[in-house]
Amino acid sequence: MASFFVKLWESVFEPGTTPQLVIATHASFVALLLTLVWLIYATHGNIHFYVLFGISLLLWITVIWFISELSLVKLKDNDELDKVANEKKETEETNDGDNKQEKGNTTGSSRPAQTHSRSRKA
Repeated sequence: MASFFVKLWESVFEPGTTPQLVIATHASFVALLLTLVWLIYATHGNIHFYVLFGISLLLWITVIWFISELSLVKLKDNDELDKVANEKKETEETNDGDNKQEKGNTTGSSRPAQTHSRSRKA
């Protein structure tokens, strides 16, 4: 049991979902829904707990859907993200250098933009 919690804690620092995280998520929602069922019974059917039960159930379904979609996507670790960022930065630097050279080689008459100012009469 202690191993489960250690693996659950370690899963916080890993990309994606782990089996421990999914189990803990489902256990939390089951506990929440059971608590709400008990509160519905204890309050003789208070409408607020029915609504909270419905919201919680819809949230659980949404989380299940999100976990399934997340498992379909290949997540990148930090090293891969750094590599992509460095490549993007290098391409931007080379593009900026090319743009500066093109601007220096332009010929033709370029007039500075004229600005109009209005003076107020005092």
